[in-house]
Amino acid sequence: MQIPDDYTERVYAGVLGKIIGVYLGRPFEGWTYQRIIQELGEIWYYVHEQRNVPLVVTDDDISGTFTFLRALPDYGNSIDITPAQIGQTWLNYLIEKRTVLWWGGLGNSTEHTAYLRLKHGIPAPRSGSIGMNGKVVAEQIGAQIFIDGWAMVSPGDPAQAAELARRAASVSHDGEAVYGAQVLAAMEAQAFVEGDISRLIDVGVSFIPKNSVIYRMIADLRRWHSEISDWRQARIKLAENYGYDKYGGNCHMVPNHALIILGLLYGENDFQKSLMITNTCGWDTDCNSGNIGCLMGIKNGLAGIDSGPDWRGPVADRLYLPTADGGRCVTDAVTETYQIVNVGRALASQSPLAPKQGARYHFELPGSLQGWQAMETPHSRGVLRLENVAGHSQAGSRSLALHFSGLTPGRYGRAVTPVFMPPEAMNMPGYSLFASPLLYPGQVVRYSIMADESNRQVVTCRLFAAYYGEKDALVPCYGSQVLLHPGKNHIFTWKAEAPEGAPLAQIGLELTSAESCQGSIYLDFLTWDGIPDVTFKPPAWESAAWRKAWVNGVDYFESSGEPYRLIQDEGTGLLIQGTRQWSDYRVSADVTPHMAAAAGLAGRVQGMRRYYALQLVNPDRLQLVKALDGISVMEEVEFPWQFGETCFLSLAFQGQRIQAWVNQKLLFTVTDNERPLEGGATALLCTEGRTATQQVVVQPL
Repeated sequence: MQIPDDYTERVYAGVLGKIIGVYLGRPFEGWTYQRIIQELGEIWYYVHEQRNVPLVVTDDDISGTFTFLRALPDYGNSIDITPAQIGQTWLNYLIEKRTVLWWGGLGNSTEHTAYLRLKHGIPAPRSGSIGMNGKVVAEQIGAQIFIDGWAMVSPGDPAQAAELARRAASVSHDGEAVYGAQVLAAMEAQAFVEGDISRLIDVGVSFIPKNSVIYRMIADLRRWHSEISDWRQARIKLAENYGYDKYGGNCHMVPNHALIILGLLYGENDFQKSLMITNTCGWDTDCNSGNIGCLMGIKNGLAGIDSGPDWRGPVADRLYLPTADGGRCVTDAVTETYQIVNVGRALASQSPLAPKQGARYHFELPGSLQGWQAMETPHSRGVLRLENVAGHSQAGSRSLALHFSGLTPGRYGRAVTPVFMPPEAMNMPGYSLFASPLLYPGQVVRYSIMADESNRQVVTCRLFAAYYGEKDALVPCYGSQVLLHPGKNHIFTWKAEAPEGAPLAQIGLELTSAESCQGSIYLDFLTWDGIPDVTFKPPAWESAAWRKAWVNGVDYFESSGEPYRLIQDEGTGLLIQGTRQWSDYRVSADVTPHMAAAAGLAGRVQGMRRYYALQLVNPDRLQLVKALDGISVMEEVEFPWQFGETCFLSLAFQGQRIQAWVNQKLLFTVTDNERPLEGGATALLCTEGRTATQQVVVQPL
């Protein structure tokens, strides 16, 4: 596979197209064409304000797309990835009924049905087969929703994309659903090197049986397109021949795949018009819109997205990926782009990319904001305008310009980006947001700023981070003030801080001046590193945010009687906080099993099925275990313990060495040389019962 020269930028356009399409179609998901026309009219732009709903939301179409693709890096970026391994990825990252599969029921939601099969030991592809789940359930739309990532790691290689899509789709789907997924995956992969819609469709259908419904339907649509000039009339024929009345279940593949092809055929090669047609037609609007947005983004690039209205500004690259990997839940289109690009490069035997030495915010892609926005308060409204610009970077080629005007004494400008769920997402309706903070007290923030040479006045800048305080109001804590002299590059560091139990929610820059002025400064990069030095416990004030910072993978997370009361009815549950970037650290906690088959403390947690744990096992055993495609016991000793008795557990990770203490006594030292987990969060663990903890402490070694 040959990587195109513009691969990274085209993937970025595909990621943007995906999320723009989902955000566009989400507010009227499931509506009919007639209702859309009557209440909203043709969908030429975002309608969230008309519907009084937020624009940037949690959505399973986005979460599943960027989550299931993690099977590739988790299994060594091997082209030989199997459906069974992708199924294990489902079990690791999904939390039943809460993340991605937030709705369902056996035989109702195809994805939840497949998850339950996997959970009970039925491997993929049998988990998604018609023989196991029946034709109607197996042929719903989900196989198509989640395929974009498999295409974007296969630029110019439609055969690879179609095959990866087949394996991934078979975890949960079968039959026509898999064929539809293969068609779109092949088209998107070919769109990196081919711009003609008709030829892309030729490539897509070449991978599926000619006697399939999907093949016949696409042929019919192409024939109608040659005979009928008005897409509205073609939609009528589509509904008459391939409508919801002919294909059962909640959301069948066939009708919705047809709407994507309709939008492509009649969209006149235009990003906005293609989205308009597919969305205005109704049915599963966010799913269909996300797929067509991704394909058109890849095919036409950033220029195609930017040629119409401002799709990108209101989004500012923001997206959420609620999974058991909480440190990647609050993310952005640039971050996810490089995750995808580096998988594609690995499959092509190329080294990974890490702009500006791996900085979290680097702004290296044209127009990217990475979630940064001007804060609007009575004292800052209209002061700042943010823009991604070329130059003004010591470490790369682009930077984030903060253009300020009307900056006066008492009137400041603030630019911020979320590092945890923002206030408007704290109680996300429907599909809740599960996330851990990205930044913690004790970590060191580094950032580089350059003031424009044309600035006539000296501007004062200071970094700040805001944490959730009393009643979850945002409270800023500041770094030192610095003077930005025109034309000079400044590099600063700041050790993050916040009161115990208060999660950090934002990071940003504040500009002030002793006199009225206007001008620009440029943020080259901002990043952080190091291990937190933090105690996790409830803050000294009323707050719900400290609980939400824990990704809840147990049946019940209560705080009556103890700050952390975990209850698990069946199997093993985890209460998780932290990020994949934590590598060498020590974690300690008091653990009091009240009635449990096992209770303990985990580290280097990478989801529900990938971690190390020190656990008290009933009866009278202590184990150090590794979870990775099953549970393996690394060390075990007899250790008498009783229900209601508190034990103090500690784990330390340094490279491949793991040490474990109980009540300050070192009991285990092991070296993991076989597929070691190199980094991850921490978690409290409970297996079938109830356990309690007062606090968890994470420290550098």
